[in-house]
Amino acid sequence: MSIEAPGRTSLIIVSDFVCPWCYVGLREVETLMQRHDLAVRFAPYLLDPSTPPEGKPRKPQTSPDSPPSALELRGESLGITFSRGRTFTSNSMLAHQAQEFAAEYEESHPGMDPLAFHRLMFKAYFTDLEDVGTIDTVVRIGGQAGLPEAELREALESRRCEQQVEDGLGWARAVGVTAVPTFVFAEQLGVVGAQDQAVFEQALAQVKR
Repeated sequence: MSIEAPGRTSLIIVSDFVCPWCYVGLREVETLMQRHDLAVRFAPYLLDPSTPPEGKPRKPQTSPDSPPSALELRGESLGITFSRGRTFTSNSMLAHQAQEFAAEYEESHPGMDPLAFHRLMFKAYFTDLEDVGTIDTVVRIGGQAGLPEAELREALESRRCEQQVEDGLGWARAVGVTAVPTFVFAEQLGVVGAQDQAVFEQALAQVKR
């Protein structure tokens, strides 16, 4: 996987829509992009490949009166609300296919926010507790991100972008990704985990030498 970005630093973000730390990592990248000209591309990852298409039950990890977790506190500091009470885990394959569609659409529509689809999908799953494994939900969120809903629905129903997702999953395995989020700067330096700004700044400085 590569990005054509003359004069810009490329950043490939390997993530899954059902990974809470990937949501945190996205927020950190948004802040980073305010200071640096980055060409961003997403690569898919399946946190739990055994999740069936319809999703699967999940026991809530916290009770309403539990103290805030480290994840919740980190999210709060970045403007993220991690709602409690989730009782299922979605299958993210359709969302990954929609992200591939979004990447294609953005190429012919410059000026679109390259992070919008991810941002809205994360919010739907972690804040609104929606099932992001259904076509109707994915298409609606795609529309909110500025994608043409009818075209997106056709792509999902025909599985037109499925092979691109499989290729992306294969690429992630080939380069040794075993945890997400993983951030690959300039196709040469990987940073694992939702790190803070100082770590990302160091990575950028290293690839720009």
